[in-house]
Amino acid sequence: MFKVTVDLDVCQNHGQCVFAAPDVFELDEDGRLAYVGTPDESLRADVDDAADVCPLQAIRVEG
Repeated sequence: MFKVTVDLDVCQNHGQCVFAAPDVFELDEDGRLAYVGTPDESLRADVDDAADVCPLQAIRVEG
């Protein structure tokens, strides 16, 4: 199992993570990022890609 955290004080809701891992990240109706903190292991590659494309490097993947 792995854990995803996003520093929401750093995140500016660009949404690149949503394109990379739509099963984990989404923008809510207010345009703010929402995410699954403990996604299924099958989504690991997508989450790693999302962390890589984040322009502010606000996403951390642990485990």
